This record gives sequence, C-alpha cells and structure tokens, in this order.
Amino acid sequence: MKRRDGSRNIVEYRYMGRTGLRVSELCLGAMHFGGDTDEETSVAILDAFAEAGGTFIDTADAYHSGASEEILGRWLKGRDRDKLVIATKVFWGPGGNDHGLSRKHLVKAVEASLRRLGTDHIDVYYTHFWDPVTPLEETLGALDLMVKAGKVRYLGASNLTGWQLQKSIDTSLARGWEPYTALQPLYNMLDREVEWELAPICANEGLGLMPWSPLRAGWLAGRFHRGMQAPPEGTRIANAKVTHLEKWELYANERTWRVLDELHAVAAETGRPALQVALRWLMQTPGVTAPIIGPRTFDHYTGNIAASGWSLTGEHMARLNAASDKPKVYPYDIQDLGLDER
Repeated sequence: MKRRDGSRNIVEYRYMGRTGLRVSELCLGAMHFGGDTDEETSVAILDAFAEAGGTFIDTADAYHSGASEEILGRWLKGRDRDKLVIATKVFWGPGGNDHGLSRKHLVKAVEASLRRLGTDHIDVYYTHFWDPVTPLEETLGALDLMVKAGKVRYLGASNLTGWQLQKSIDTSLARGWEPYTALQPLYNMLDREVEWELAPICANEGLGLMPWSPLRAGWLAGRFHRGMQAPPEGTRIANAKVTHLEKWELYANERTWRVLDELHAVAAETGRPALQVALRWLMQTPGVTAPIIGPRTFDHYTGNIAASGWSLTGEHMARLNAASDKPKVYPYDIQDLGLDER
C-alpha cells in the first residue's frame, strides 16, 4: 500500500474475521511497556510500528497495573486516532469486585481503561479469561451495553476452551447482543492445539484470530537448537518459574527439536532469521488475522516487523506444517476417522 509520499508500508492489511474492521497483519503487543521496556523505548517502538504502516496495537489493564495503557495513551495524544485500532483486555484485579467479569467490574474497568488510554472508545475489548463465578449472561449483557453506549466497537475473548467460546457466541446471538468477533489464543509452531477446536469455531462463526506468543517466549526465536541441555542464560525460558507454562521441561523434547531442525533449515534456505520464518508461518496459516508480537527491546521489534513484506513458498509451508504437526488426542483423533470414508 502506497503512502502519500510515494513510499510503501512494510505491513499489509487484513479484515478481522467477517467484520469490516481492517487491521495490520501484525499486531503490536504492549505487554512489556511500563515494565521491562521503559517509556522512551516503548515510544520508539510505537513510532517505528506506525511508520511501517502498523495500525493494530494490543494492551491490557493488567499489564504493569495499567502502566502499559498509560504509556500508549500518552503516545496517542496528537495522533489521528481513527487510523489506529486499539485493543485492551479486562479480567485481573486486586480481588473482590475489582476482579473477574461481573457487571460492576466491567463498567469500572472500561472507564478506567478509557481514562488511561486518553480515548473515548476502545476498538477491540477482550475478556482476558473465563470467569467461572459470574453468570455468562451477566458478562455478555454488560459487554453489549458497552457497545451500544459507543465505548467499545468490537468484542473479543482470550484463553477460552472451545465450549466456552461457542456457548458465549450462541448466548449473545440468542439474546440479540453483540457477539465476540475476535479470539486471542496461544498459537505457534509448538502449540497447535488451537487447530483442534478453537480455529474451526472461529472459521465457522467468522471470528478473527490473533495468536499470542507466536515465538513461544523465545523457543522459536533462533537461540534454541537440538543438543542443548539447558536454556541460554538470561532468556525468558531460563528465568521461567517452576509452574511457568514456558519452562524448559515442558518443551525440551524430541518434537520440539524436530520443529527447530526444520525451522532452522528453512531459515537457512530463505536467508531469513528463524524468528521471521516462525512468524511468517503463522501469518500465512489459514484463518489467522494478525499474530501479536511483543517486543521487549527495539532490536526485538526490528526483527519481528521484518516478517512482513515477503512470503514462504508452498513447499516451505508444507515442510514446517509436517514437522510441527501435533498428534491429536481423543476425541479429536477419532473425528478424523469419519473423513476416511468420504
């Protein structure tokens, strides 16, 4: 896409599911802003992303107790708000009525996010987790009121199971409420379980798919290889806690080494860093709208954004798909038996 000065944006654009909302093919995640990433570096990343044509920015009220939203809000001042798609999330809080997805918490949380972001509306508002306590109708009804009030444009969910997502959509449609039109799940070359149920629901119901952790906290960034006995010092994996979902013991296995072998082989053949190949694989996977990159440093950002502007061949995609294929568990495995006779 050409700019007015004749130059071209690095990133391309896609529609979010079956909505008319147009977003950049990479979404800039602001999880580290206000934490490991100071404001000066955060602003430099935001400036570079916008200059590259990026329009889709994701944060959450829980990121560093709202500091991420505040940094983004200060950056937004003086910019053309309508050219940007701002997403944030709600769930976490100190406890009591300041936690979960009750109507009371949602109303308070959306007002607080709007204040920190310095805007009068949120483009995509995600429920960050499933609330097992609050009645689903209470949550979805409150979200619908936010859309009708003009404070939120689109609704999304994150970290749901298949039945939770489908029930939420069906409940909203049955009540005439605004349904979820976006899903933010864990999805990358090492974590492909989303393909068993969540991705088909998104395709069937018209939801945009925005994967988080596309590099699995560094596992797919190029520093990990077969034969390693421990993660490199200073990496996120090395610093993972015992219960952390990214810890070494969960991924240091033959399947991971097989994926990394092929990832590095394709990277060598394309002349691209492994992290760009891993991102590009996800960007070219059917149904995916925009992977969420979460750079901690400006160098991380420049490596990530370069996943735009080129393509993997069909052969490379097939090889990476085969290497990262994950055997299904029951009942997903048995469902495929019905296809054998078709």
